[in-house]
Formats: sequence, structure tokens, C-alpha cells
Amino acid sequence: MKNIRIAMLAPIAWRTPPRDYGPWELVTSNLTEGLVKRGYDVTLFATKESITRAKHHAICPRGYEEDKALNPEVWKLLHISEVFERAGEFDIIHNQFDYPALTYSRLVKTPIVTTIHGFSSSDIYPVYERYNNHTYYVSISDADRYEKLDYIATVYNGINLDEFTFNPNAGKDLVWLGRICYEKGTYEAIQIAKASGKNLIIAGIIQEKDYYKEKIKPLIDGDQIRFIGSVGPKERDKLLGNALTLLHPVMRPERFGLVMTEAMACGTPVIGFDRGSVREVIAHNKSGFVVNSVEEAVECLRKINMIKRSDCRKRVEGMFTVDCMVGGYIKVYKEIMELERGKRH
Repeated sequence: MKNIRIAMLAPIAWRTPPRDYGPWELVTSNLTEGLVKRGYDVTLFATKESITRAKHHAICPRGYEEDKALNPEVWKLLHISEVFERAGEFDIIHNQFDYPALTYSRLVKTPIVTTIHGFSSSDIYPVYERYNNHTYYVSISDADRYEKLDYIATVYNGINLDEFTFNPNAGKDLVWLGRICYEKGTYEAIQIAKASGKNLIIAGIIQEKDYYKEKIKPLIDGDQIRFIGSVGPKERDKLLGNALTLLHPVMRPERFGLVMTEAMACGTPVIGFDRGSVREVIAHNKSGFVVNSVEEAVECLRKINMIKRSDCRKRVEGMFTVDCMVGGYIKVYKEIMELERGKRH
């Protein structure tokens, strides 16, 4: 099985791995490096600045979110076409780059597996439906599935535990980390902090500028509510490890939620709204609390010391590591190769 040749098609919004923000690129990097560590032949198609121990092929110079002079639509097409023009060199193409790559799938004989990192809107469903019988789909949580599609597996995203330091001692501050936007519940996190009387540190990128300007910025006082901007890996590790709790009050169904696993890896429990994958990631009453409102979150904060920080770490060790993810995808690759051999015969 290790002699199969895998083409890994990464997104190109950010470098792989990302300098700070870039969850799809991070997952792609973790999987690629994990496969290489196990002896698999992987070629990573990513930006030229990307860093990998795999074979590396690039046409796009930088992430289009990092260099606004780049036209995203032009470089997306050039990037995707690179792997499909070389499809004959590989046994499997692993598409981490959403629906555009599916439109190339019938033009090549190489089987394609697509990790669906989430549906940005229902507008893209028709593309996935059209190629449902011609490619293999993997979901990143059982909750994030579209009923009209067939899936070969669910494989949870995995993190590198070496990048997250377990801290057995809880800090005093609440932390919210992610994209500042309505769906991630930044405003609700502030309401939880205010109602509980605890300090909140907000970290991440501003995705929805109007939302930030109207709902978030007026509430940042530099004292109880602080905004520290985007954080890199070392700052993230320290921030999460020193937190009392990570707040994850998502307002729309969560697709997976890497930040929840990152916090738990540091020993920090998570309080998240019961939408999408949140109840798959958090073990309720064991590594945090799954709640339905600001009021419930505040109530759970009063008993947060019931959660053993060692149990949070164990939750990640058992389900959400790079090794767990790599093992899941190796099973997927084996199944695909067997199914393809059956088709040929």
C-alpha cells in the first residue's frame, strides 16, 4: 500500500502550513507530513512558499489572501489544472480544495477523493451532486453531511500534539479564537464574559468588517474585553494553555472546529453551543460543556472546575491527533484502491 503515489491538492488562500490562520491548509499540511512520516509517496501541490517534507510542486507564488495583487480566480484555475495535467503520474488525487476541482474529475482516470471541509452555502450543492457518482467524498464530522451525497467515510481533523503544551493549571481568563464573524459567535462570547464577570481575550482575524465595527469594537474596553489580533502557533499555544475556558458559541452549525481540539490539547475545557459537530468534539461534562444559550454557558462556567484538564488532553489523544487522521485516510485510500480494482475487473 505504501507504494501508491498520492497527489495532495492544497488550498492556496494561505501558505501550507499557514503562518497563523488557514485551517484547511493546516489540515492538509498535517495529513501530508503524517503520510510522509509513515513512508508514503506524496506530492504536495501548494503555494511556492509552502514548507513540506513531501515532494513539492507549485505554480502559485503566494497565498492570495496574503498577496492581494494576485487574482484568486486566475490562480485557482492554474493551480488545479497543474495536478490534473499530471494525473497519470498518481494513483490517487486527494482534493482538499473544495468544489472547483470536481469539475476536472471526469477528464482523468485517476480516482479522486475529496475532503469536504464544509459547505460555504447551498449554492455549491449542485457541483457536489453532479460528481457524486464519479468521486469519493469524506466528511470531517458526521454532522457536516449533505443528505444527497454518498460518503466513503468520516475522518476527523487531526492536530500535532507537539505544538500544544499541556498545562495542568487553569488560568483566570476566557478565550475566544477564530474568525471574527457572526457565525463564530464573537458577540455571544462577549455576552458570556460580561454576564459571568470574567475577562475575555479575543484573538483571530476580522472576517466581517461591518460585524466587527458595529457589534464587537464598541464592546472592547482593553480591560475586561481585549482584542489581540491574529496569533501564530507559539502565541496560540500560550494563549490556549493559560485560559480558564475556550468559548465556542457558534451561531451556525460547526463543520468541525479545530480550535476546540487545540484548546483541549492544552488541557483547557471548551464551552460550545450545540450546533453541528460541537457535540462530536466536546465530551459533555468530561472535556467541557455543550450548551444552547448564553445563560447556560454562564451557568456552566460556575462549575468549570469540575472538568479535569487531563481528561481534555486525553480526549484529543484518543480521537483528534495527526496519527488518528492519517490512519483514517490510509483506510480510505485502501478502500478506494480496492473499489477501483473491482471496477477494472
